Amino acid sequence: MDKYKFELNREGVAELMRSPAMQEGLDQIANQVSSRCGEGYEVINRVGKTRASATVEAMTTEAYYDNLENNTILRALQ
Repeated sequence: MDKYKFELNREGVAELMRSPAMQEGLDQIANQVSSRCGEGYEVINRVGKTRASATVEAMTTEAYYDNLENNTILRALQ
């Protein structure tokens, strides 16, 4: 068999990971998780040098302590 050499196009992968389609997909998932958490949780989107990300964070004191005691964000991921 012939040997096959695979070479990853890192710039292309980074472009894909920062693309608007990736941002939209991450935003949808984060919004679903945030809605399961309840009030006081907010989605924060970022686009870095190599990839986009979306996080759910507790923005109020009540949400912070709720997450601390009940792992609300983690449970909303399941």
